[in-house]
Amino acid sequence: MVTKTIARDLSVTLSGWRLDNPVIPASGTFGFGREFRDFYDINILGTFSFKGTTREARFGNPTPRIAECTAGMINAVGLQNPGIDAVIAEELPRLRTFFHKPVIANISGFSVEEYAYCCERIDREEGIGLIEVNVSCPNVRHGGMSFGTSPACAAEVTRAVKAVTTKPVYIKLSPNVTDIVAIARACEEAGADGLCLINTMLGMRIDVQRRRPVIANGMGGFSGDAVFPVALRMVYQVAEACRIPVIGCGGVSSARDVIEMMMAGATAVEVGAANLKNPYICKEIIEALPAEMERLGIERLADIVGCAHAGRK
Repeated sequence: MVTKTIARDLSVTLSGWRLDNPVIPASGTFGFGREFRDFYDINILGTFSFKGTTREARFGNPTPRIAECTAGMINAVGLQNPGIDAVIAEELPRLRTFFHKPVIANISGFSVEEYAYCCERIDREEGIGLIEVNVSCPNVRHGGMSFGTSPACAAEVTRAVKAVTTKPVYIKLSPNVTDIVAIARACEEAGADGLCLINTMLGMRIDVQRRRPVIANGMGGFSGDAVFPVALRMVYQVAEACRIPVIGCGGVSSARDVIEMMMAGATAVEVGAANLKNPYICKEIIEALPAEMERLGIERLADIVGCAHAGRK
């Protein structure tokens, strides 16, 4: 008896941009790709989101700024990056020598003007597939409250960025809110082409010997396997409420997690903290997806996006 082999289609499309597969290393966990290219050919990735970039170079927060915890980690790196000028002049030309696909530009800022300035600059650059705007930054003009915790502030950033860009704009949402759907809808109404969620949750650890917080900042972003159920729930809620594409992120570390995220409504999936624990994780996930699809009777990954929602098969 001859067993027929069915070709598995891993490709997905984000705002007209076709990716070979939905696996995307998340910003802040993959740098500009240089370190990871020594482990494997990173061109097998769908794409990746490069280090969060601000107008000026940032050294980041004081150390210690990373703490381990059960099934995850806490970090308060503080957006350490070389600044938009250095990214355009140095990082992007270097990146194009070894990564031959468009990338996602992650942009951060501390004012609406800074977001708009950086997005307008990066929008002109060759090889940028879409712009991912991190609204989890503190709004310096509103007492340090994160842009992403206010529907009005998130919408203001979205409108400002959309006014100066031509590439698709995806807003990366903070989970540290009461109602993630309200923020998502505000961004959609303001013109966002897509959404990415979740960014890190807020957490902390205490050094019981020193009787002080482990991290110099006290608190930091909690990520890793433990946050996956929360991220999945928020992706499901946002995909249910909005019509624009969603990139799912938060605690993803296996091919099964990717499929679960996609069934919840994510078109593509970012892998974050798992890269820091296992630099081969994205490669392993991509290689494991066809077998997982075969076990579940999936021929095309794109067909399962949002299938877990009521009224859909």
